[in-house]
Amino acid sequence: MVQSMVEASPVKWHLAHVTWFFETFVLETWLPRFGLQFRAFSPAYRLLFNSYYVGVGPRHPRAERGALSRPSLEEVFGYRAAIDEQMIALMRLAGAEPALMRLITLGVNHEQQHQELILTDLKHHFSRNPLLPAFRESRQGQHSSPSLQSRFVEFPGGKDQIGHAGDSFAFDNECPRHGVWIEPFEMATRPVTNAEYMEFVKDGGYRRADLWLSDGWDTVCRERWDAPLYWLEDGGVFTLAGRQALDPDEPVCHISYYEADAFAHWAKARLPSESEWEHVAQSVTWDEDTAGAQVRANFLESGLLHPRAAATQEQAGTGMAQLFGDVWEWTQSAYLPYPGFEPSEGAVGEYNGKFMVNQLVLRGGSCATPADHIRASYRNFFYPQARWQFGGIRLARDLR
Repeated sequence: MVQSMVEASPVKWHLAHVTWFFETFVLETWLPRFGLQFRAFSPAYRLLFNSYYVGVGPRHPRAERGALSRPSLEEVFGYRAAIDEQMIALMRLAGAEPALMRLITLGVNHEQQHQELILTDLKHHFSRNPLLPAFRESRQGQHSSPSLQSRFVEFPGGKDQIGHAGDSFAFDNECPRHGVWIEPFEMATRPVTNAEYMEFVKDGGYRRADLWLSDGWDTVCRERWDAPLYWLEDGGVFTLAGRQALDPDEPVCHISYYEADAFAHWAKARLPSESEWEHVAQSVTWDEDTAGAQVRANFLESGLLHPRAAATQEQAGTGMAQLFGDVWEWTQSAYLPYPGFEPSEGAVGEYNGKFMVNQLVLRGGSCATPADHIRASYRNFFYPQARWQFGGIRLARDLR
């Protein structure tokens, strides 16, 4: 039930909300089409577990989700079991009905997003406790290979296409695929590390207004930022395994867009655009970090729940390391609709389109993202001051 800030929801609420999604958008519409009666599990849940779908009806205030002592966790698990049972029965009746399968697939991907949010929100909840409790023991260990030195790789640019291609699942904000023009640029082979970011801190990065966007500087002053979120005054860092030593070779994370942009200015570079990032990422593949697989990408399945230092053998054919997994990478691109974008009809169309303003795009997934959830065209987006997600930095530069 713990809710440490408005943006971080209680775990119990996440568990109920993803079930609410299937009940509201799948069962309510599709059960009657096959001659089955839809009966809401609890009419009150329609309000309690609606997130932002105005078309569905009123919603419980986001900031007060931590006050929902009822329904109990046991009742929420009962809700999940009942809806799962109805979903299985519906799928047995419907078979591979295309429109229904598309909606169920959306629901599964929606639940994967909340699997990641449960971890990032829980980390923030625990960080507000002076005891710095651990979610579970660390599985990090020591990387056995030497840390990968960063360098810039040149890309000639030119005409390209970005956005989702093919018949596999993608969110509507990844479509349609469209042409872009990219000027020549170069991109760093790995994300910025803790050690590199520490140099920025030691050089007065949080005290130099000349490095910051105006809104960013106002935020630094108001929030009294002087280091990334979860860096501790004793030199350690808070993780889902509790307090740990700060590894200088790991990618810096829990960075806002404002901090990423300020660091880039300090480093005499910039953040990549999402077109540049996807231009590079379309040629990169990875192996899921599972038992027996070659280590390339650190996703949720690795069990680490924390970024890992890049190692020399993790380079892809382009020379890029860690484009996928470890940390979400801020881009300089505003979150806007692609040319020709059309939201889905009905309340489910509120999924992405209504948020296409005032936010910035991140790419690549993190150590908390399910591996089969991510792809080169995937667009994550957050407000520029957001720090509780596993956000990191990869630098780019113009070629002149």
